[in-house]
Amino acid sequence: MAWIFLVLAGCCEVLGVIGMNRIVRRRAFSSYLLMFGSFAGSFALLSSAMGSLPMGTAYAVWTGIGTVGSALVGMFLYGESRSWPRMLCIAVILASAVGLKLIT
Repeated sequence: MAWIFLVLAGCCEVLGVIGMNRIVRRRAFSSYLLMFGSFAGSFALLSSAMGSLPMGTAYAVWTGIGTVGSALVGMFLYGESRSWPRMLCIAVILASAVGLKLIT
């Protein structure tokens, strides 16, 4: 159950970053609500996951999901670069998160 909470926390972090990007593009109450609500949910879920997962593993996987998810959202929703070095770095982050899961 802790890993499910951790994955959901990472997904909420990505939503928070989307809200942050919306604020930069257009300041609206809904954007602030999306950002603060998503980050609050993310921290709550991360806290629940850390109840049974080691702190270092939980934090590294949470930031990895957020980093990879945010980069993918940037590529597919906002037209950011899809260059191979960028994709390689994302793959390394993803492989590291999976590696932490396998050894924990």
